[in-house]
Amino acid sequence: MARQRVSLVVIARNEAPRIARLLRSVASWVDSMLVLDTGSADDTAAVARTCGARVEHFDWCDDFAAARNVALDAAAADWHLVLDADEWLIDGGPALRALACTPPRFVGRVHLEDRFYDGQWRIAHSHISRVLPGRVRYRGRVHEQPNHGLPQRRLPVRVGHDGYGPGELARKRGRNRALLHAELAARSDDPYLWYQLGKDHGVYEEHHAASDCFARALQLARVDEPWRFDLVARCLYSMKCCARHEAATALAEAELERCAESPDFFFAVGDLLLDRAAQDPRQGEALLPLIEAAWTRCLEIGERPELHGAVSGRGSHLAAHNLAVLYDTLGQSQRAADMRRLRFAPSVPPCHHDVEGARRSAVAHVG
Repeated sequence: MARQRVSLVVIARNEAPRIARLLRSVASWVDSMLVLDTGSADDTAAVARTCGARVEHFDWCDDFAAARNVALDAAAADWHLVLDADEWLIDGGPALRALACTPPRFVGRVHLEDRFYDGQWRIAHSHISRVLPGRVRYRGRVHEQPNHGLPQRRLPVRVGHDGYGPGELARKRGRNRALLHAELAARSDDPYLWYQLGKDHGVYEEHHAASDCFARALQLARVDEPWRFDLVARCLYSMKCCARHEAATALAEAELERCAESPDFFFAVGDLLLDRAAQDPRQGEALLPLIEAAWTRCLEIGERPELHGAVSGRGSHLAAHNLAVLYDTLGQSQRAADMRRLRFAPSVPPCHHDVEGARRSAVAHVG
């Protein structure tokens, strides 16, 4: 069998501060690197060339698939590893090198670790199609997806991503949303686009709009979509932030069986019920056992990084911390100490809102 050529393919604009990290992490494992510059005003192209990449240029046309496809055409390899400038290879280089001896008859999925900031840095996990046979091309002007009918295979390749920091979110604000609205004008029945639009609203704390988009996505999405667990958890959180407690509780009950093995789902359920108890302390006595059960279920399930969108800690130290604070507030100091002794590392405060204050409010009328 002839040797297969493997190329890294990147589209980038104004990424001089970090594109070297990506290129240096991959250079040893591929035959070539192609960077398509879409209109940088900084030294992105020069840095890329210094790192050994070939640089081509493209006039941006508000269409990510168009840009990616031009880059793929320019790379013209047997296998294309498609990454962004705010990503980097953590491990899995040997699996990429092995592609040279592998016929390009499947689409490879890599494990993406998204670093995002919600007061502290967190990691969300997903498995996405980023290793493409040479003939595969993209579809969709934003949150574009490879268009193919090939089998898919998970590869032992781990990629980091840190493009969701506060500064980056401010810089990107509005860009994807405009493209999503344009796509939805043509494909209004696409649940994935509604899911992504909800996420875009959510990261900017526009919770009412996020809730509406997630609800629309749930109406349209198949029950076996790999991102459904994340969609449900995000929908519960946005509904909680809008004080849509009854509707959110009904959603949680409807999704309970399907999401039975998702710690993120039960983490969101506990958060929702806590907020409901805090808003109406008369319900506290009835809701506190359910809150405890939800976070206990997180620990029973454990970490599930193979589930799309799973956030590290929700099956371990974040749930244990929440339970410890709950037990402290209820005066159950031994149970709180037991939670804190669990060997999870590192133990960090839970996300989303002031849970300690909410617990105090929720239990004020109990006991």
